[in-house]
Amino acid sequence: MSLQHGRPYLAIPGPSVIPDRVLQAMHRPSPNIYEGELVDMMPALLADLKAVARTDGDVAIYIANGHGVWEAALTNTMSRGDKVLVLGNGHFCEGWADTARGLHIDVEIMDFGFERPIDLEAFRERLNADKTNEIKAVMTVHVDTSTSVKNDVAALRNVLDEAGHSALLMIDCIASLGCDPFEMDAWGVDLMVAACQKGLMTPAGVGFVFFNEKAATYRDAADLVTPYWDWRPRVNPEWFYLYFCGTAPTHHLYGLREALDMIAEEGLDAVLRRHRVLAQSVWAAIDHWGQGGPLEMNVPDPAHRSFAVTSVRAGSAKAAELRHWCEHKAGLTLGIGLGLAPPGTPEWHHAFRIGHMGSVSGQMILGALGTIEAGLSAVDIAHKPGGIVAAADVIAKNA
Repeated sequence: MSLQHGRPYLAIPGPSVIPDRVLQAMHRPSPNIYEGELVDMMPALLADLKAVARTDGDVAIYIANGHGVWEAALTNTMSRGDKVLVLGNGHFCEGWADTARGLHIDVEIMDFGFERPIDLEAFRERLNADKTNEIKAVMTVHVDTSTSVKNDVAALRNVLDEAGHSALLMIDCIASLGCDPFEMDAWGVDLMVAACQKGLMTPAGVGFVFFNEKAATYRDAADLVTPYWDWRPRVNPEWFYLYFCGTAPTHHLYGLREALDMIAEEGLDAVLRRHRVLAQSVWAAIDHWGQGGPLEMNVPDPAHRSFAVTSVRAGSAKAAELRHWCEHKAGLTLGIGLGLAPPGTPEWHHAFRIGHMGSVSGQMILGALGTIEAGLSAVDIAHKPGGIVAAADVIAKNA
C-alpha cells in the first residue's frame, strides 16, 4: 500500500513549491505583448526584484536557467584569455568555472572542500600574490545548493578592499536569494546572478543578472558578448521586447509579479526570519536523529549553514532507499545527494538534501520531518527517535 496519494510535497532545493497564488496568476490567456498591463508592470517588477537583492544597481532578465545567467554574467564582463579566480566549496562553483572554461576564459580554482566556507586567509594570500591584478574577477556562490555551505560575502569584499585588488566580486545567489540575508550594495558585490525557481517561488525558466556601475564598465571591453546575452538593451530598452531580446516570458512574468507581491506583503525581513526558524527546526531534528545513528549534517558549524537547504550524510546507500520510500510511500520528494562524492561511486548515494526555501510553512516542514522519521524506521536507518519533537520545540519557541 502507498500513502502518497494527495497533494505531493517537493522538498528538493529547487524548483521549490509553487504557491497557489502564483499558479493562479499564471492561469490566463496569453496577453498583448505590445501594450497594456504586461508592458506597464515591468518598471515596478524590476524595482521589486532589486529591493529583494537590496541594490540600486541594474538588473537584466533572461529567459534562462542558472546556467544561462552564469554565461550572461561572463560574456558581458570578460574577454577570451581573461583570468578569473573561482572560490569553490561545492558542485555549483565548479559548474560556473566550467562555463567560464567553455568561453575560453582562464580559470583558477581554489577548492575549500565540501563542509566549510572559504578560507579568508588563503584568499588574502592569493590576492596579495597577484601583483599585477591579473585576476579580472573573483567568482563564488553565496550558498552552494549541493553542499549547503554559506559563504561570508561581506568578508570577501573586505579582503579584496584590504588587498587593494581591482577584481570584480561576482556572486551566485541562485539558492539563497529571498531565503538567506543578502545585501548586494552594502556588501560591495559588483555582480550577482539569481533565478526565479527557488526563493522567488516561480516555475523555472527565468534568470537575472544584477550589476553595479563598476561591472557595467567591464562591458565596454568584453569581447565575448553576443546579441542575445548583451545586457545593455535589456536594462534600458527602447521597446518592450528588448527586455528579453524577443518575445517576453509572459506567464512567468505574471507568476513572478505575484511572488514578489507575496514577499512584500509578508515583509522581506519576516521572510528571512521564517527561513531561519524553519532551517533551525530541520537542524534540530537531524541533530537528534544523529544521536542514535550515522545521520549528520554536511556542514558542522551552524554559522556556515544555509537557511534554504540542508545537505545530510546518511553513512550508506540507505539514503537513496529513504528518498525512494518518502516519495513512493508518503508523497514527499527529497533532493538527491549532489557533489559530495564522485559520480558512479557507492558514496554518491550516501546523502540527501532537504529544501526549505520559498513557500514553506511550519506545518509543511514538520510534515516533511515526520515523514522522514517514519522513513528512517521503514528503511532501517539507525537513529534516535523523537527528532520531530525537537523540531517542533524550535518552532514553538520562535513562532
